Amino acid sequence: MAGTKPVPVAVLGATGYVGAELLRVLSRHPGITLAFVSSEQYRGKRASDVYPALLGYADLVLEAPDPAAAAAKADVVFTALPHGASAPIVAALRRVGKIVIDQSADFRLRNVADYAKWYGDHHVAPELIREAVYGIPEIYREPLRSTKLVAVPGCYPTCALLGLVPLVRAGLVCDPVVIDAKSGTTGAGRAAKVEQLFAEVNENFRPYGVDGHRHGVEIDQELRAAGAPHGALFIPHLLPISRGMECTMYVRVASEPPLARLFQDAYAREPFVVLRGAEPPTLREVRGTNRCAISWRYDASTGYAVVMTALDNLGKGAAGNAVQCMNIVLGLPETAGLDAAALVP
Repeated sequence: MAGTKPVPVAVLGATGYVGAELLRVLSRHPGITLAFVSSEQYRGKRASDVYPALLGYADLVLEAPDPAAAAAKADVVFTALPHGASAPIVAALRRVGKIVIDQSADFRLRNVADYAKWYGDHHVAPELIREAVYGIPEIYREPLRSTKLVAVPGCYPTCALLGLVPLVRAGLVCDPVVIDAKSGTTGAGRAAKVEQLFAEVNENFRPYGVDGHRHGVEIDQELRAAGAPHGALFIPHLLPISRGMECTMYVRVASEPPLARLFQDAYAREPFVVLRGAEPPTLREVRGTNRCAISWRYDASTGYAVVMTALDNLGKGAAGNAVQCMNIVLGLPETAGLDAAALVP
């Protein structure tokens, strides 16, 4: 990217966990410059006042999440805002031609009735849903090249779909899939909640959303879009850790499938997918990265293919994936700002 002018970028909602991770990733991106950051709660402070680890990397003063102010300074706007609050701001930004990478759920679901059911809101910009491209580069890379609005998926859907879509496209998924998913606490956001307190989470483990989870409908939507006749039984669990996510998927198959070949064909050239074969992935190998590690095995005694995936819910599950999508939209090298080793230990 030598000789090219950096693209000015804004981050709205820069002090939530996803927004802060966006600042961390974008601060090392060679093709952009941070031009505008916002936070309702910390307006007037610097981003590095809220997160001292960003000192020297993200020292802009946080402003109100005003679309006109962001549009005046940036060509690309990341909206890391709450569901419902994002849609009107995205609509205003699109009206003036800005590229928007939206981290909320406001444009993920293609059915407005599904959005109303799971998010309890009347959608204020349904006309933009058709324009939005679902932001998993490994699945939707070509549509991403020509869009101006990216709907970045939820972390659970990204983790599950990267493991399941190769099997769906091969015609192997005929029955409902079982997804046993586990995430760190940052997946629930930064707002204070009793169930997120240290004393509640530490040395504890529990399922949640057993009666239905918002990400379940998102997973079902994309499984059917890939050709599956059914959705999935999706049960998430809360891990007593800050960041990281694993999904174990159980797929009933008629005979032993060529799993290694399917995953090689799908992902051998993907820069952020690590194929682990029969070796189960670990959270430590993906923490702080934009990688998804995938392993698989066939259980002959039950006739199930078992697929295991791991990613960082703030990285490939959110901010890192969003930056990867931006790189594609802008025609930049896809790995720009993202090619980093995992955090150790």
